[in-house]
Amino acid sequence: MHGHGRLSRVGIEGTGAYGAGLVRLLRDEQVQVIEVDPPNHKTRRFQDKSDPIDAVQAARAALAGERTGTPKQRNGQVEALRNLRVARRSAVNQRGETQRQMKARIVTAPDELRGQLRGLNIAKLIATCANLQAGRADAAIPAVAVAVALCSLARRHQHLSTEIANLDELLEPLVAGINPALLAANGVGPDVAGQLLVSSGEKHDRLTSEAAFAMLCGAAPIPASSGKTTRHRLNRSGDRQANAALYRVVLVRLRWDPHARDYMQRRTKEGMSEKETIRCLKRYVARELYQLITANDLNSRLDIYRSIFAGALAPRAGRQARPAV
Repeated sequence: MHGHGRLSRVGIEGTGAYGAGLVRLLRDEQVQVIEVDPPNHKTRRFQDKSDPIDAVQAARAALAGERTGTPKQRNGQVEALRNLRVARRSAVNQRGETQRQMKARIVTAPDELRGQLRGLNIAKLIATCANLQAGRADAAIPAVAVAVALCSLARRHQHLSTEIANLDELLEPLVAGINPALLAANGVGPDVAGQLLVSSGEKHDRLTSEAAFAMLCGAAPIPASSGKTTRHRLNRSGDRQANAALYRVVLVRLRWDPHARDYMQRRTKEGMSEKETIRCLKRYVARELYQLITANDLNSRLDIYRSIFAGALAPRAGRQARPAV
């Protein structure tokens, strides 16, 4: 790159996937890296699609500074948290799918087996199905095949539950070590705190303000006014996992926090719908949690400023301190 002229900055599309290794290399070489969004469908339709065309578009977007952002740091504790959460989310989804498959098999099971399993809660159902005795030699019989399938699904459910518990033992202390103040907030648990930390990234320079954090989480209000009607609608963009995390915080506070319940009642009396009230609460929660997420950055900046001022006030080497008057 330096052989083609003065290197100002590099625009990369897909910094969180195939471009992650290139981002690390360029940062080690002290090159400014900018995350470039893919071109819209209209531009791509006029100019077709090829790697050279995409490279030129990325360079132009990086130079113009249009719809660009700073790539996330992927060499810290938040990156470790992200990888563990990917494994946990996959295990949770597979466990839920396994549970739904078991219930579907019970619906079509023979009457004797269905009567035995009907009415059991999830814990008893998993334990009962895992202990079903069915001969594998008679698997060609539909009734025996259902019992074998339920036994296999139940043991898979148990294995996934153990895997999730083991990952939780790693995630909870990791989240507490990264940001204990966020974990101590009202309605915020290890899962919500972990998701918000992953969405924010290792370095919070990407989040220029709490409004930018709200937009990242899809909690910023979107104007939807027309004529004499002035209103805002739900924001369906942004990180949907972070939006779901804020939604869980709001639900917990509506259940246990009297201030949130009073706010819901007051806005309902004013004619606002429940969805619009929850949207407002998510925006307030995003403002509160942004301060907690970026509090570590503020403390580190204060430490740097204190060290700079202490160095400026300290007497230089080779000079005697001026006597006090």
